[in-house]
Amino acid sequence: MKLAFVIPAYNEEALVGKCLESVQAEIKRSGVPAEVIVVNNASTDRTGEIARSFAGVRVVDEPQKGLVNARDAGFAASEGYDLIANIDSDTIVPEGWLTTVMQEFNKDSKLVCLSGPYIYYDMAPHNRALISAFYGLTYLIYLLNRFVLRVGSVVQGGNFVFKRQAWQDVGGYDRSIEFFGEDTDVAVRLSRVGGVKWRTDFKMKTSGRRLEKEGVFQTAATYTLNFFWVTFRGKPATMDYKDVRKD
Repeated sequence: MKLAFVIPAYNEEALVGKCLESVQAEIKRSGVPAEVIVVNNASTDRTGEIARSFAGVRVVDEPQKGLVNARDAGFAASEGYDLIANIDSDTIVPEGWLTTVMQEFNKDSKLVCLSGPYIYYDMAPHNRALISAFYGLTYLIYLLNRFVLRVGSVVQGGNFVFKRQAWQDVGGYDRSIEFFGEDTDVAVRLSRVGGVKWRTDFKMKTSGRRLEKEGVFQTAATYTLNFFWVTFRGKPATMDYKDVRKD
């Protein structure tokens, strides 16, 4: 299976370079041939310039700002690839990530999406402990929704891989969703056509700046509200969001 990374980026000049370095290092380490697509999403800083400085990275410009708009533009640009790895431009891909992706999809033909949690590498230890407890609850919700209620699954935005054909089969991205709930929308709709698997050890390193800025409990409450809203009502409850960037 051929794989493409899709990486939305809005004003990420401070972190996009580290992200791309980690992606290219993991591609080289794993031996998995992969294309890297950065979606420069209406950036006003050097994000596009930095991304274009990396050999082998393709940059797509999406002038309509918004995370889902950027993911959709990257998806359109990834035509010809079987698997789409959706990560964010403030993430760092850990060693072994691609190996896990290929093992999971090769062993289960019915699998259409794989996801896992974040490791917030720049957060205080007590906040990381709170997040670990939150992910424990997330795993229980995953089991309940996927295997008992059969109303969906769990997907972490910025750390999920899906089959391109499956996403096309369920209609692709809903651009009316700007930010909150986009990952749950993926989980719910893809679960109708195949397996959407959550692995607690399929981890992605990322910046905890949004959690630190807005507060762990406030952010967790907002994400939880929108998770249930999208799962059971089809649309997020929260439409507004704030851009948080590293200085």
